[in-house]
Amino acid sequence: MANHEERRDAHGQHTDNVPHKNATQDVIAVDEDDTALESVNRLEAHTGDGIRHRAFTALVFDRDDNVLLAQRAPEKRLWGSYWDGTVASHPVEGQRQEEATRQRLEEELGITPDQYDDLRVTDRFEYKRYFENAGVEHEVCAVLKLSLADVDLDPNEDEVAGLLWVPYDRLVDNPEWYRQLRLCPWFEIAMRRDTQSGTQNESGLE
Repeated sequence: MANHEERRDAHGQHTDNVPHKNATQDVIAVDEDDTALESVNRLEAHTGDGIRHRAFTALVFDRDDNVLLAQRAPEKRLWGSYWDGTVASHPVEGQRQEEATRQRLEEELGITPDQYDDLRVTDRFEYKRYFENAGVEHEVCAVLKLSLADVDLDPNEDEVAGLLWVPYDRLVDNPEWYRQLRLCPWFEIAMRRDTQSGTQNESGLE
């Protein structure tokens, strides 16, 4: 049976019986220790009660320790128009988190590998959150960080609706000041788990 669902157009209106692009993509189902089990359909992994799968969120910093927030395009099925850490997505089978992050940075923001040299995984956690009646995220999510020497960006409007540089320490210490931005849950969890120095390297579950 083909995967179909309600989708939103650029004006927030629903269009029926249009195959969602995620129906043709796979993600990696994992156990609680992030051990790969099998590839599963991406749309199915985010529908109903969901399927636990591997994901990442990456935080991009400038030289002044400002973090780059990206507003998700309104057409996104889950958390459309919410503000995220710089990029978030899923690696595919055989792809390392760092490789998947580099790919998304270039596809969404035009950030190329010559603009940074310190990409690293700093944390990992499991979480599960439902979004209205649209779907669910159940992920073992890696957190990656990097700093840009060159902050030249070329955002993809199909993915990103807005960009904002924010002092990271201020955001971590006073998230209520930014509540009007409506932050994505995985980004809020990543910040809450972060140490003040931003050097947490242990894994854990949320």
